[in-house]
Amino acid sequence: MPEAKKPEAEPEGIAAKTDKVAAAPAGEETVQGGQSELTGLFVERPESTTVIKGKNVTFVAKVDSSDLLRKPNMKWLKGKWLDLGSKAGKHVQFKEAYDRNSKVYTYEMSIIKVVEGDAGGYRCEVTSKDKCDSCTFEVTVEEEQPANILDSFKRSGDAGEDAGDLDFSALLKKRDEPKEEVDVWEILKDAKPCDYEKIAFDYGITDLRGLLKRLKKMKKVEPKKSDAFLKKLEQCYSVDKGKRTQMHVELHDPNVQVKWLKNGVEIKPSAKYVFECVGNKRTLTINKCNLSDDAAYECVVGEEKSFTEVFVKEPPVTITKLLDDVHVVVGEKVEFECEVSEEGANVKWMKDGVELTKDGKYRIKKDGKKHTLVINEATIEDIGMYYVYTNGGESKGELEVEAKELEVLQSIADLSVKACEQAMFKCEVSDEKVVGKWFKDGVEVKPGNRIKMSHIGRIHKLTIDDVKPQDEGNYTFVPEGYALSLSAKLNFIDPPKIHLDTSSTGSKNTIVVVAGNKLRLDVEITGEPAPTVCWMKGDTVISEGAERPDEGQYSIIVTNPAGEDRAELTVKIVDVPNPPENVRCMGVGEDTATITWDPPKFDGGAPIKGYLMERKKQGSSRWTKLNFEVFESTTYEAKKMIEGVFYEMRVFAVNGIGISQPSGNSKPFMPIAPTSEPTRLTVEDVTDSTCALKWRPPERVGAGGVDGYIIEIPIKHLISKWMTMNTLLLLVHPSEDNWVGANKEPVDKNTYRVKGLPTGEKLLFRVVAMNIAGPTSITSRLTFLFVSLHVSEYPKIRLPRQLRTKFIRKVGEKINLVIPFQGKPRPVVNWLKDGEPLENKSVGIRTSDFDTILFIRSAERDHSGTYTLSVQIDNMQDKADIHIQIVDKPGPPINVMVTDVWGFNAALEWKPPKDTGNTDITGYTIQKADKKTQGWFTVYEHNRRPSCTASDLVMGNEYSFRVFSENICGLSDEVAFTITVPIYIPPSDLEYNKPAFKEKDMSSSPKFTAPLVDRVVVAGYSTAISCAVRAYPKAKIVWMKNKMIIGEDPKFLMQNNQGVLTLNIRKPGQFDGGKYSCKAINDLGEDEVECRLEVRGTGTHTQCHAFTHRHAQTHTHTHTHTATPIILSMRQTFIGSQ
Repeated sequence: MPEAKKPEAEPEGIAAKTDKVAAAPAGEETVQGGQSELTGLFVERPESTTVIKGKNVTFVAKVDSSDLLRKPNMKWLKGKWLDLGSKAGKHVQFKEAYDRNSKVYTYEMSIIKVVEGDAGGYRCEVTSKDKCDSCTFEVTVEEEQPANILDSFKRSGDAGEDAGDLDFSALLKKRDEPKEEVDVWEILKDAKPCDYEKIAFDYGITDLRGLLKRLKKMKKVEPKKSDAFLKKLEQCYSVDKGKRTQMHVELHDPNVQVKWLKNGVEIKPSAKYVFECVGNKRTLTINKCNLSDDAAYECVVGEEKSFTEVFVKEPPVTITKLLDDVHVVVGEKVEFECEVSEEGANVKWMKDGVELTKDGKYRIKKDGKKHTLVINEATIEDIGMYYVYTNGGESKGELEVEAKELEVLQSIADLSVKACEQAMFKCEVSDEKVVGKWFKDGVEVKPGNRIKMSHIGRIHKLTIDDVKPQDEGNYTFVPEGYALSLSAKLNFIDPPKIHLDTSSTGSKNTIVVVAGNKLRLDVEITGEPAPTVCWMKGDTVISEGAERPDEGQYSIIVTNPAGEDRAELTVKIVDVPNPPENVRCMGVGEDTATITWDPPKFDGGAPIKGYLMERKKQGSSRWTKLNFEVFESTTYEAKKMIEGVFYEMRVFAVNGIGISQPSGNSKPFMPIAPTSEPTRLTVEDVTDSTCALKWRPPERVGAGGVDGYIIEIPIKHLISKWMTMNTLLLLVHPSEDNWVGANKEPVDKNTYRVKGLPTGEKLLFRVVAMNIAGPTSITSRLTFLFVSLHVSEYPKIRLPRQLRTKFIRKVGEKINLVIPFQGKPRPVVNWLKDGEPLENKSVGIRTSDFDTILFIRSAERDHSGTYTLSVQIDNMQDKADIHIQIVDKPGPPINVMVTDVWGFNAALEWKPPKDTGNTDITGYTIQKADKKTQGWFTVYEHNRRPSCTASDLVMGNEYSFRVFSENICGLSDEVAFTITVPIYIPPSDLEYNKPAFKEKDMSSSPKFTAPLVDRVVVAGYSTAISCAVRAYPKAKIVWMKNKMIIGEDPKFLMQNNQGVLTLNIRKPGQFDGGKYSCKAINDLGEDEVECRLEVRGTGTHTQCHAFTHRHAQTHTHTHTHTATPIILSMRQTFIGSQ
């Protein structure tokens, strides 16, 4: 999209011909946007331009907001009143940007595919509270006309149109003959348009476009009288959305027919578009205007047309409920809430001129007309003014965040500072994260060359170097977010002056005194009135014959009523140095030891020349000198020592005065040789991402033993990298010498598993033995071993026994299928349902290194089907099908009827239910009820046929029957009824004598009819033990493990189903094995059975997994030593690519 063009320059030669060109006709606007001086809020203004019809144009305006308190509001207008903001769409587009560095807003308006109606004057207005600015610009639309430059020139000769040569003489200026000054514009105004080109060439005007533009402004275009219209349509109409508008024309002929067109399409009369004809007046009424009515309209009478344009303005969205100020404490939730006049309106939230969007910090909610900005946890940085904007209003609310109470540990104190000295205000608060500002007499202090501010931990400092009189005042420290301030005053004084000359003594303010000599100090002082002099070094006076205690800092203080001055002197006494400090052993060898120490704190006033060393055996009083010449370094290697014997060392310091006292003895140390390298380094196990190493101890251990082993890997020429705990390890080619440790702490075992290895890479390892003497020697650790990662275990699914047949569950139950598998490296696991990818979101899949879990929180009928599990490594694959059937209660039988009645019997028939509950019908339950009692009694249970005979009916009663369907889930919830059937039984003379009933005593003590059986189970797989008991009254059941009662342990589930007792053990471990017993107790006695449960491991895969888990907490540690390396070649088996 092109930028708005600058107005064409005036034609060359016009200014040369006449001075009248600069004066435009009266009333003509000649000042363009880009030519006036930029004032007010605008940094850059849009400029007038000429655009070819059908092209795009863009206008740019820039506003400086550095002095504004809030974001400025920009409006683009056409003419004096038409707001182009309501016209935004495909034809007119707006864009806004903000530069945080320069604080300049950039506004752009683009007109897409310019039409003739876009021509005219435009205005842009910017407002911000009490400030405003505006500028105007014009758009001129021209038709695109191809220019033939050859027509602009004359040809010589009379032979024809194409004969002769081009004559450029008209373009040449004759310099010899001065011409009379002519007003070219007067000639052009009276000339015909066909003569413009000829006049321009005659007077040397080359910019024809500028010439036409100037003439267009100068000429007054008289409106062309119309033969058909007395009064045409207005230039444009504006109407609010939802309102109606009318367009009127007046015609010469009242009987002529008119046509109304919208965007070139004829409008038909309707409830929305109403045509009126009154005399010679024609009216088009548009009811309930919407945005689709924003278009160009025409009134056509014969061959003549009248054009206009309708602008539909949307009513602005206003804010009906303004924002309220919010005051919270740090960490609390903040909600700014407002209400607008229309539902679904768009609002914009802003803070400090930046629009707020949904992210982890801010949440924006819409609920009808209510809009809410939520800040989850308020911080001090959130303090400020928050704004909400609509296209018809705005509101603001202030957020105040109060921090927790701040404790002042040290307040700032008043200072009295002399000229050119340093003033430092210091305070300490309880919170290290608190920041604050310094103020002087209420004005914020800015850092500069002399003023420095620091914040270290809880301490805040303000330092003023080279204090001047204008620095005097009240200084205040204000912590941000707290209603607290600390104040102190800086007093500037001009004290007496001390003139101290120590140039003859060497160093500045330093006097060197030979031990035993006399010291005399003469100091010149000035000051009015005469100052009082005070010499101080504590309460001690300098004596004759200087000694070591006399050395130190001396002060001379002069005071008078105007102030005080102080000078510091250093008296230096030359003596022998103090003994060296911190003598220690840094390393040992077979017969050597490396000793280091710290220089003495006091060198005696003379530089240290070197050191003398002595050693002795522990427990001996005989010291042996190690050097007779001064040794300059502070690190010394003692040699010719006996391995396994403890030694002690001491050091003397030497300067130009003499030898110091001996240092303190070092800690006893023992020379020990390092071990040899570990041997027989092999690979014990390899997976897709781990490698288990195994080695033998060093052949030569030495007197220091072995403290552990470090596994190392090279770090140059990166192949790949991985993370083990908190240490970054790098894999490289085996030809490099820089190594990094795979374990942080030495391992004491001869095995270790390195984890997190990339599949398919060549790896190099080595093992370093560590003891008190350090790591294994470098020259004995360069044995390489190559290992290739390959498929060490084929993929295999171990389908549990209960899943080898159809797996049936009821609707609503939870399904959790754990299916173990094997394979190294880890295989790719894939699930299918009925041959299609499993895409049901209610079915969850979780896969680990050794098993996969399919779980459904609440089973539904559509979960039934065949689930296919496949595990694959490269082209090796294993599959297993799992048939899952979800069943539900059946529907009621259909069409229950009584087919026959005879004697005391009635025959019933019915049809099976339409819904069987996704399983087979196991039977029917038939019930009867007589009309008198209305009580239902069961006739048959589990009747398998869809018919039955009801017997033992009572003579003369009327009966109703109902039938339930039954499957493995139980009886149907709904029931099928029959109509009332009267059954008549003839009277009988028979009489029944009922025998006396004798109740049988069913009481019995508990007795187990089925005992517990010893079990051997696999660790990690749930199991159960069961037995059966008979007792009356009902017995109390107690389960025990190793004679200890099992309480409410969630690991165990105890069930009692009609005397069948079951103890379910969830995923037993090694500690769940033992002797389990079950005791049944009632009032008549008790009985007990027991069994033994043995829990075994899950084999090599589980042990490997446990070993991997055991070493998951191992950290890595970096060493720069070399050791026996291993190269591991991994075949590319990236699971993700399959």
